[in-house]
Amino acid sequence: MTPRSVFTALGVAVLAVVLSACAGPATSAPPSSPASASAEPEAPSTSSPAPAVEQTPRAELSCETMISPGTVDALTAAGWTAQPKEFVAGGVNLTDGLLCFWADYSVASDHGQLYGWAPISDADAAKAQAGLLAEGWRREEAPEGVYITEDPQFSMGTDEDGYGMTYLFGDGWVKFADTRQSVVLVDVAG
Repeated sequence: MTPRSVFTALGVAVLAVVLSACAGPATSAPPSSPASASAEPEAPSTSSPAPAVEQTPRAELSCETMISPGTVDALTAAGWTAQPKEFVAGGVNLTDGLLCFWADYSVASDHGQLYGWAPISDADAAKAQAGLLAEGWRREEAPEGVYITEDPQFSMGTDEDGYGMTYLFGDGWVKFADTRQSVVLVDVAG
């Protein structure tokens, strides 16, 4: 197996473990997930717009509290640990947030997974989005917020829908992961 296929297989395994750990009996409407670029468009809704997604951290922000406990368990079971990194989006330094690079630091490698979350003002969100778009990133609006994702032509890795590194800008916050599908794993509100 090539290092890339090992990384991809580990990412798929982590996602499968996390998603199965999150499964359970439904007690309310299921959360919406980002629509893929290939999905059929939905019929226009006549109901009210979706409420803003609450993103107030449930605990002190750390690499372990930023993502779901199931994700932390899967990553640590694989021998991975997290190291905080500088969190910058489109030239905006997100000093009140946190970006974590999860990897196996016992071997020399650049393979790992990135997760980030930060509070952000409307002005900084607009500046960050403009900066990313100027760098060639792509913008997509969705009920949960605005996705800004890197051009897949220049991505080091993509999810099954072809998305690489992705920011999700919501009301007063921004999430980041190394693929759009992984953005759902950033869950500071529990």
